[in-house]
Amino acid sequence: MYRIREVDASDDEIADIIRAFNREEASFPELKDDELDGFHCYWWLAYDGSEPVGFAGMVPSQRYKNTGYLKRAGVAAGHRGKGLQLRFFRVRERKARAIGWTHLVSECTNTIYSANNFIRAGFKLFEPETRWAFENSLYWKKAL
Repeated sequence: MYRIREVDASDDEIADIIRAFNREEASFPELKDDELDGFHCYWWLAYDGSEPVGFAGMVPSQRYKNTGYLKRAGVAAGHRGKGLQLRFFRVRERKARAIGWTHLVSECTNTIYSANNFIRAGFKLFEPETRWAFENSLYWKKAL
């Protein structure tokens, strides 16, 4: 049975776990300290028993008012396909609503499994005025 828990990335042990997951995702640049525990950085870990098996983050969007940006998420290879990404979407959505944000945005590279996860979570494709990610990125938004 998996459980997802919001964590405090200012805790060195938690920050190390998030950094380790981040390194496993080849497309993610290295995390800077202020991305982990800066102003309004929110992080979650998924656990299988006491073992962390996934991570997800969210920060305020720098481009859109009252909007959260879904920042980085990943699940360890042996635990993929078990609905953890969808659960990460849900916990971040709940937090965004509690904060008072009205929208969520994010992007992913053009991989089918990532796109399908966004679709399952109710996100819609959109084209931002200024693209901020990779050339092959797809951009997603959801009204809360």
